[in-house]
Amino acid sequence: MKRSVPLALMLACAAASAAPAASYGPRLEGFDYPHPVQRFAFDSQRQALEMAYIDVRPERPNGRTVVLLHGKNFCAATWEGTIEPLRRAGYRVLALDQVGFCKSSKLQAYQFSFGQLAANTHALLQQAGVDKPILVGHSMGAMLAMHYALQYPGELERLVLVNPIGLEDWKAEGVPWRSIDAWYARELKTTADSIKQYQLNAYYGGHWKPEYDRWVQMQAGLYAGPGHEVVAWNQALTSDMVFNQPVVQDLPRLRVPTTLFIGQRDRTAIGKDLAPPPLAARLGDYPQLGKRAAKAIPDAQLVEFDDLGHSPQVEAPERFNKALLEALAR
Repeated sequence: MKRSVPLALMLACAAASAAPAASYGPRLEGFDYPHPVQRFAFDSQRQALEMAYIDVRPERPNGRTVVLLHGKNFCAATWEGTIEPLRRAGYRVLALDQVGFCKSSKLQAYQFSFGQLAANTHALLQQAGVDKPILVGHSMGAMLAMHYALQYPGELERLVLVNPIGLEDWKAEGVPWRSIDAWYARELKTTADSIKQYQLNAYYGGHWKPEYDRWVQMQAGLYAGPGHEVVAWNQALTSDMVFNQPVVQDLPRLRVPTTLFIGQRDRTAIGKDLAPPPLAARLGDYPQLGKRAAKAIPDAQLVEFDDLGHSPQVEAPERFNKALLEALAR
């Protein structure tokens, strides 16, 4: 004869087994990176700022340096599965946190632009003694990498662009403008559940793996912590930057060897939630966006991952790293 379990006991067991909600400081205090974090101190826009970064040196250097640039909803730590294979292959590897993100300075007032972030990155690399790096940028970081290449022509060895956003001009396509105050109000509502739901739909084509949860908790912990207001404000400022500074029109001006990595299940498009349904349905079509970008960038090479989405380095790190090392060896 089966005995029923009291509802109160079931709820208590469920509560006990649930992982506690993450809560991190405004500079991601409490979340450990896979390698020691260094700080680059500099002045910008009449403020003393810091950029956090990882600098990993190989045992047998090949004389080349890879700089990893994170996306808007990511951090330097998200590259942890890529850093070690690059190091073993002889590359020096730097993974950066841009100002306003992760372990770097948060700001109450700052003119966020890709030109400014490129200048900050350039200054850090100069101090670190990095000459002609390979820039590997993901999502927003790929937008930044392209702006960097345009701003500092001749100072890069290669670009690798992983599911860049900005390959379409959302405003020109008809997505309504949103004020920074509206972005901020939206950011204040961010939770682990809302992050997971967004990534599930836009990034991973409806397929979720438990290993993605760590990166959701990393991001959600910033919103749940004591600095949630300044975190949300910086995210609002950078959302405005991304929406209003597309890079698609500048692709033909790139003059550096470029490889595009495009997960075909990606459907990311900034502001899609404001777009009329017929427009929203055709935004973020990465199979087409990747092909158009490869055609627009002189002599670009296109690598397509048919079954992956916005973050192939997270979804399938072994496949991604193999493709990346092959691209860098060309």
